[in-house]
Amino acid sequence: MAIKLILTDIDGTVLPRGQKVVSRRTIAAIHAALDAGLVVGPASGRGFAWIPAFFGGDDACCATALATNGMQIYVSGEKVMEQTLPAAALERVRAITAETPGAGLVCFDDMVPLVASGTRGDLTRAFPAYGEKCVELGRLPDFAVVKANVFFGGDEAGMAELVARLNAEVGALDVDRAMPTYSNIMPRGWNKGAAVRWLADHMGVGLDEVVVFGDADNDLPMFAAVPNSVAVSGASPEAAAAACWHIGACEDDAVAAAIGALARGEWPFSR
Repeated sequence: MAIKLILTDIDGTVLPRGQKVVSRRTIAAIHAALDAGLVVGPASGRGFAWIPAFFGGDDACCATALATNGMQIYVSGEKVMEQTLPAAALERVRAITAETPGAGLVCFDDMVPLVASGTRGDLTRAFPAYGEKCVELGRLPDFAVVKANVFFGGDEAGMAELVARLNAEVGALDVDRAMPTYSNIMPRGWNKGAAVRWLADHMGVGLDEVVVFGDADNDLPMFAAVPNSVAVSGASPEAAAAACWHIGACEDDAVAAAIGALARGEWPFSR
């Protein structure tokens, strides 16, 4: 099967929880695929500025990327598409999270998390790395926002209830659950799946020539967009059910092994 484009989620897919850099095997596999003429890159909820560090500063590994859940698209190191979140809808999210105990909204100024509602403590409980670096702003920033996230310092059930309310009351936005108590915000109808379709069209690649790897609920639209979707072991039940193919664990470099096989012209998946 001719594959031309490979996209992989980062957290929990090629980057084990608690690790800061992907394995050397993952980097080597990406380079093998690039050398074989394939296009390979991340498809992550992370902002683009954060991504190279996860690949040890190896820019070739992320020269093509879907960042911020597809809000930013890069090809050969150049940003070819960017969307921003509508300010009025984002303010409504800020107001709802402000009145919800334990909840909050964080916006990003490049690599700086700005807490628009909620507290540093609750953000730290939901996403420790961002809590450590955040600035408590208490309002929306004075610029067009590309990346924003809802967080919750409580349990998964409370987060699920909050996400359901936001999706019901803020019609211009979609809120998913990237992690149990941390959610992405996108314009309604835009997600990793829409971004994959946009990128494939931009590159002149058929969707049947794309392989995507993931593990979480924010990967579901990407899984629905292409025939060859792959879930790692330990993926959320929804992601595992939606994937066409299944491989081993992130911690065992299962994605690296699959990318290496694709680079050799082999088909590494079986039912």
